[in-house]
Amino acid sequence: MKHALSPQQLGRGPLRPTPPDSPAPSGPDDGTSRPIRSVGPLGGLGCAAAGYAVFQFLFEVLPASVGGEAAKYLIASVGGLGTALSAWFTAALLRARATAPAPRPLPQPTPGTIPPTDAHAPGPLPQLFAATYDTLVGELSVVDDPERGRLVGWSHSLGESSPSRPTSVGTAYGLQTMLELGTTDGRLSTGELADTLWRLRLPGGGWSARSQGARARPEVTALVLGALARAGASRGGRLAREVDLCTAAFTRDADRAGRESTHVMTTVLRGLLRAAPECDALPVLREALVEGAVSDPHRDRLRCWGYRLDSPRGRPSPVHTAQALLALDRAARVLGESPEARAAREDGVRWLLSCPDAPHHVCRDLENRREEVRRPRPDDPARHEVLNVRLFTASWVVRALLCEGSLEVARRDGREETWRELLDGAAAGVRAGQQDGIWTWGRGESTELRCPLWMTYQGVSALRAHAVWTYRPDEAAPAR
Repeated sequence: MKHALSPQQLGRGPLRPTPPDSPAPSGPDDGTSRPIRSVGPLGGLGCAAAGYAVFQFLFEVLPASVGGEAAKYLIASVGGLGTALSAWFTAALLRARATAPAPRPLPQPTPGTIPPTDAHAPGPLPQLFAATYDTLVGELSVVDDPERGRLVGWSHSLGESSPSRPTSVGTAYGLQTMLELGTTDGRLSTGELADTLWRLRLPGGGWSARSQGARARPEVTALVLGALARAGASRGGRLAREVDLCTAAFTRDADRAGRESTHVMTTVLRGLLRAAPECDALPVLREALVEGAVSDPHRDRLRCWGYRLDSPRGRPSPVHTAQALLALDRAARVLGESPEARAAREDGVRWLLSCPDAPHHVCRDLENRREEVRRPRPDDPARHEVLNVRLFTASWVVRALLCEGSLEVARRDGREETWRELLDGAAAGVRAGQQDGIWTWGRGESTELRCPLWMTYQGVSALRAHAVWTYRPDEAAPAR
């Protein structure tokens, strides 16, 4: 079965699973009766004719004893008008049914596959991962750049209408997705992808998003460095030099907007924890994240995080709280943990567990978010560079709840069942956002549906982590 999605599927229409209860549509040559179509203006004349016929009939058959000519005329008129209206409403109903969109057919099982009800059949996750990998292979872009050499990778979003060219962000997320999938069939090369990321490095060092121009930005640089380190790059040499450039550019004086953004701060922390766990800047950044927490009066004054780490911090945010928890949990394992950092992290876990909505897979805490990171342009400080950030909330919540520290807090508070319910609900929310292993961003903000690679990476990462956590080999059915 071919799982790779065409550009038309990826960029021009919603990627949703086929409804399980939809009957097969009737085609013009399938031998079934076609729906009755209502008539237009002639149909309206027919309704009037039916009403007039009833009026004539009643006027002739009613006896004179009902109250004279005026009463007979009134009764016959009411009867004729009622008949005409009934005929018109019937025609309108038939027209609505005839013009309704045809239902989608039921998905047909692939010949030779094991039915999903078989206790010994593989679950849906391997099929989903295989579909993701096939799409990555089909969407891979290879460009011979006269200045940078051979570029192998992906653009920001799958299925872009314009000719795709590998970008730093798309290739970094594609590389990490490939590592999450764990595929080794050779159609994608980790080495080629890593080489491309090095070739996409800016002349002055570092990396930036496609919309940020030729100045390196710490969040993109940390993302790329984390991907390179995860792919096996040595921590010395050029990786260490890029880490130094990244940390030097991520100060309050050099990048105030970035230091005040929860999204940027946590992205830099996670990337540097992978690429340079002994970096001197990590404890400083971790403490800045802790100090940026805010107390929520609506949830027992528990500390959590908004989209900013400085005033105005904005409203408490589930997705930013989840991002902070994930970064703090990883920092605790690498750096150790101060009492203040531990207290803030545990408060954040309790804040997530206090979600008042149910069921959790459709609750407000899992709504996707958008924000902007605005920075003064280096060539014109009066103007701003704007980075649009979209946040896949359910995936962040899954990964935050799956931190060992989160489960420890839930067990200590006697809320493990609540933790499990929220985790399963968030995982269900992640699964609902994909079709054939590809996630689509298009929830009501515009008619354009895009398939950003970062979203597919986060979906795959969350589902893989959830599957590993829920694996119980002692409860598996015995092999035959």
